[in-house]
Amino acid sequence: MEGVADMGGAPGWGSLQPPRQDEPVFPEPWEGRAFALAILANRASGGNLDSFRHALERLDRAHYIDDGYYGRWLNAGELRLLDSAILAPGAVDARARNLRGEDVEEPPVPVPDKPDYAPTAEGTLRCLGTAPAFAVGQRVRARDMSPAGHTRLPRYVRGHAGVVDIVQPAGVLPDTNAHFLGENPQYVYSVRFDSHDLWGTDAEPFELTVEMFESYLETPS
Repeated sequence: MEGVADMGGAPGWGSLQPPRQDEPVFPEPWEGRAFALAILANRASGGNLDSFRHALERLDRAHYIDDGYYGRWLNAGELRLLDSAILAPGAVDARARNLRGEDVEEPPVPVPDKPDYAPTAEGTLRCLGTAPAFAVGQRVRARDMSPAGHTRLPRYVRGHAGVVDIVQPAGVLPDTNAHFLGENPQYVYSVRFDSHDLWGTDAEPFELTVEMFESYLETPS
């Protein structure tokens, strides 16, 4: 398990296998349509990558797990449209019932309320005029904090110490960007943690690397 990498969510257990030459992009046609609708819904709602991730986080169990991977994307896209009042609550269900032959009154179309948001540049990388706060080889600790909204700080590393392996370029901070509170760009650090420090002496021995924004880190006391 040595060298398992994490982009700020759950660790990627197992190895990636190359696709077969005849493997379809989407096993089922509806999955491709769901993927496209989710992307278009987030764009139509005035959202960004982080706001879409936050929509995924807010789904209930049925919409997140029971509907499967692409069902999850479709549900998050619908939630983004509800957030920005592109759709009225209950509109999708009412339309679906009418398409099945029922006679259901559909809610009136609301007045859109998109966020006042525009990125300062393409992509998520940004240039900073300040030096990174931490250096390669430095021991750091993940802050023990529980933000009320979106974050890419994994709960299982909070309060634990690791070592900086790589100083990455600065990127848009998801915690504020997801809520349209500004890009707040920060340096990103590849921080290496020992499994025993995270999960105790009985854990399988391996090292875990997590990509962490500067505000997630502090110097151990």
